[in-house]
Amino acid sequence: MDVIKAIESEQMKENAENFSVGDTVKVYFKIIEGTNERVQIFEGIVLSKNNGGIRRTFTVRKISYGVGVERIFPMHSPRVERVEVIRRGRVRRAKLYYLRDKVGKKAKVKELIHRKNA
Repeated sequence: MDVIKAIESEQMKENAENFSVGDTVKVYFKIIEGTNERVQIFEGIVLSKNNGGIRRTFTVRKISYGVGVERIFPMHSPRVERVEVIRRGRVRRAKLYYLRDKVGKKAKVKELIHRKNA
């Protein structure tokens, strides 16, 4: 088993863990179409994170033309170029699956505001 862990540790990204559940993120994802390679941006709310070493994934949900679209991204994949946090969300649970049933303003997550102690 140590051989598998050694191979996995070589392929893991160092700074992949810069967001949490409830954050609004932009995922820069490489797409290969024939011989062309381009970067597509998927922007939405992080619904969940599944932990498992190099097999760690996160689910992002967005509303596109009135239809909810969810996509699962592998965190340490070479196709995920970077994950950019747009807004920090204040949530009290680990999985936000209840947002699937919400529409409009009810599907929003409150913003996390850091307060400095004066």
